[in-house]
Amino acid sequence: MSEVVDQIVRTRQPVTTRIREAWECPVGVTLELNNRSFYHFLEHFWPLVSPHTFQGNWHIEYLCEELEKIAYRVASKEPKAYDLVINIPPGSTKTITCSIMFPIWCWTKWHWMKFITASYSGALSLESADYCRELIRSQEFKEIYPTLEIKDDKDTKSNFKIVKKISESPGRRAAYSPGGNRFSTSVGGTLTGYHGDILIVDDPIKPDEAASDLQLASANRWIEQTLSTRKTNKAVTPTILIMQRLHQNDPAGHMLDKQKDNLKHICIPGECRNYRKQVKPPELLRNYVDDLMDPSRMPWDVLRDMQKDLGQYGYAGQVGQDPTPPGGGMFKVDRFVMVNTLPHKSEILHTVRYWDKAASDGTGTFTVGARMSQLRDSRWIIEDIKRGQWATNEREKIMRDVAVADGVNVDIWIEQEPGSGGLESVQGSIRNLAGFVAKAHKPSAAEGDKSRRADIYSVQVNNGAVMILNGIWNYDFLEEHRFFPYSTFKDQVDATAGAFNKLVGKKVARVLKRSAR
Repeated sequence: MSEVVDQIVRTRQPVTTRIREAWECPVGVTLELNNRSFYHFLEHFWPLVSPHTFQGNWHIEYLCEELEKIAYRVASKEPKAYDLVINIPPGSTKTITCSIMFPIWCWTKWHWMKFITASYSGALSLESADYCRELIRSQEFKEIYPTLEIKDDKDTKSNFKIVKKISESPGRRAAYSPGGNRFSTSVGGTLTGYHGDILIVDDPIKPDEAASDLQLASANRWIEQTLSTRKTNKAVTPTILIMQRLHQNDPAGHMLDKQKDNLKHICIPGECRNYRKQVKPPELLRNYVDDLMDPSRMPWDVLRDMQKDLGQYGYAGQVGQDPTPPGGGMFKVDRFVMVNTLPHKSEILHTVRYWDKAASDGTGTFTVGARMSQLRDSRWIIEDIKRGQWATNEREKIMRDVAVADGVNVDIWIEQEPGSGGLESVQGSIRNLAGFVAKAHKPSAAEGDKSRRADIYSVQVNNGAVMILNGIWNYDFLEEHRFFPYSTFKDQVDATAGAFNKLVGKKVARVLKRSAR
């Protein structure tokens, strides 16, 4: 017990008679420590919300302290000092900390607090709410907080109410003090009739929808115009936004671009070797070990695997909290390996020619056909680029001539543009290529835009795993890659990325699935 006493003495407040009495009772000690520290509360009840062993780290303690500051200010009804934007990688315990445990800890001190919580999907938001309910119902929780309950007739995942037992005597019905509630919804959902003392938005955008301008605009508009009107007290109620960065105009970027004085930005990238400038506040840099936020959860080998899965843009956003890769451009063109001869046929596993057709001939975009092979040693070689601004008949003749030159062992893919016109065009090309293995590729919404589809290809280029056969087409090809996605033309990158993704059997770089907690 002496260790517990020492821990209590080291906390913020002086030793009181109540604390001395608590030393005689383990439950009393836990109650006192939980009351003083949200982090202690989180660690104590962790086994009830996660099957995994608790892994403490400085970033969790820091976020707990920041959330405490906000809660105490709301509790005292002081005007808010700021809204809070937290950017941190997935798998960092942010949801358990901010969306599950934080409201419960507040209720143990101020049972009247009302919360509105939202995530990109209703199911995700309700899952966090259900963890809340199960924890409050648990025997372990009741042993320490016997007076805190969920109101019987107001107990649903989407909206449950807290009550506090204030008196109970034999033969009489217990008396309760009405308390706050938690209303959970999706970003874009209805909030009519509900108000919150604290508003929490946890992951407002699904990673594989971040490329959609429509989805981004919808999420930003909901937070800005709907959620902002549902405050119990507009002067007091803070908004807490927690998310990994997914796009320059995602909700975090949208809020930060306003440059409001009463907005605090906490940005904790998974590593600071490449994202030092993203760390906010800057003094948090002293907590990084070997440039890592959390060497236990996210060591360098894990981060390297994440980069391969996410691609350079995805990694820069979700791990680095900077949705623009270091250096601006996606491709490090000096990492291409130039060769003068093709590898021997025995070294080649498979070859494809991928066509990205221009919508029209003339001075617009180019039609490009990229031929690429995968080698047995996990490298790739770009063998040929056919590129031109051709009228329809000329283009179809060239595509046929190229197929004849490539041979029947080269699979042909043709990107299908949206709409009926795109379908008719690709069907016409496939008929024109009768006798060859020619297929249409219609990119799905999940694959994202062309920049996202180029991501996984860029990782292999930047790792020196992609070779280029010397040819007169090399200069324009490299210059387009050098400035992509900001280059004037993108057709060669689009076609080559299409060929690469077909060779590796992936349509696009996989988006790291969001950890539920």
